[in-house]
Amino acid sequence: MSTGQRSTHRLSLGTMSAFGFGAISEATKNAAFNTFLLFYYNQVLGVSATGTSIALAIALIFDAITDPLAGSLSDKARTRWGRRHPFILFAAFPLAITLYLLFNPPELTETAYMVWLGVFSVLVRTAMTFYHIPHLALGAELTDDYNQRSTMYAFNTFFAALGGALFIPFSYRLFFPTTAEFNPALLNQAAYSPWAIFAGGIIIFAIVVCFLGTKSEIPRLRAHVAEHQSRFSAGQLFAELAAAFRNRSYRAIFFGMMLSTFVLAVEGIFNPFMGFHFWGMTTEQLTYIPLGSLVGLVLSMLLIPWVTRTFDKKPTLIGSAALTIINVNVPIVLSLMGVSWFPEPGSTTLLFILIISALVTATLGPIIFATLNSMFADITDEHELEVGERREGVIFAARAFAVKATSSMGLIFGGILLDYIQFPRGAMMGEVPADISWQLGFIAGPATSVITLTGLILYLGYRIDRNRHAEIMAELDSRAGQ
Repeated sequence: MSTGQRSTHRLSLGTMSAFGFGAISEATKNAAFNTFLLFYYNQVLGVSATGTSIALAIALIFDAITDPLAGSLSDKARTRWGRRHPFILFAAFPLAITLYLLFNPPELTETAYMVWLGVFSVLVRTAMTFYHIPHLALGAELTDDYNQRSTMYAFNTFFAALGGALFIPFSYRLFFPTTAEFNPALLNQAAYSPWAIFAGGIIIFAIVVCFLGTKSEIPRLRAHVAEHQSRFSAGQLFAELAAAFRNRSYRAIFFGMMLSTFVLAVEGIFNPFMGFHFWGMTTEQLTYIPLGSLVGLVLSMLLIPWVTRTFDKKPTLIGSAALTIINVNVPIVLSLMGVSWFPEPGSTTLLFILIISALVTATLGPIIFATLNSMFADITDEHELEVGERREGVIFAARAFAVKATSSMGLIFGGILLDYIQFPRGAMMGEVPADISWQLGFIAGPATSVITLTGLILYLGYRIDRNRHAEIMAELDSRAGQ
């Protein structure tokens, strides 16, 4: 039970911006893993795609185990800096150092490269967990206002998308220019060391800004922590996880996200191969696509307040996700069908179409993820009503577990599919057979979208709307006043 009656607290623009800015650290790490890591170990170091994906999947399994641990520990932490802030700050340097070592192994055998990949992927992901879970949980604590939660998580999603949209083209331009020797340019092994230092610096800066920009809220957050909260133990952790899954809305979002995340992991394996070998783009051409993403992000930030006021969260999530699936698939399907008027790979017209597609995806993406995180935050309120204490860390840790556990399966599946279609290692532009490129596009587009659509059906089970959330907060206020 809270120490006093709650009142709705309005966050400043600076606080919300600082909270969101921290997401750049995760975006940088995700871009490093999704765009560069498998390509580096498979195409540069010569490790099989299946072996690489299995090593990454094992790392995700270890990471998934640490998520509930980080969530429960931060739920129960009591320090002068609050529950979440110490975890957020202390994760910065270990995250940057282990990311550098991951991309700079000594000369090893293929098996030893797999071990190195597995070990340092575990260390990077563990460091990120002890930032990411407390950071998400902090968001649920900062405000209990139904609409402002969506706005605050929109800032988080905006900066995450902005970080990814800028980090990749800056990486291409500064460290991976196309040359006669390296085309695609990501084959240049020597560039990965300075690039990894660049990535680590961004991660540290983003986390420090988040910490400093939100620490003024610590006294208020400490005052809202329950006086008598259960101590941490393994048995208590499993009991708290079981209690979370008894919530119907939580199950709906949890399992819907699992299916969507599985698809995103498979597509993440294929994305760098798609850019170079399906769309026929150089790294220089690919740097223009994020320009569309940047415009889309601005449009999204303008739309989110209107969407939040006009629509409830469940229809916003389902509608935006459905439009994203259509947008991603249209150019892929047209290319697969060999439509006569559709532009050729590598052409300027095709690049323009990909920029527009990125704009639409970037407009819808922040709406989707801000809505999802806001829904999870609302579930923490309903869960507090059910169990009598705040458990944001456990709620968001189980959410992260869903993402990582299914990502591990998606990574394995994606790697197996790359080997199944016999994608050549170290392939230069134009050397991949047409039938292999076609299979690449079919898997990355329509084949995996069937699974995503199933996830949208599961979201229909979510049942907290604006009126239900008002009832929850009224009951919590009534308890706090007793």
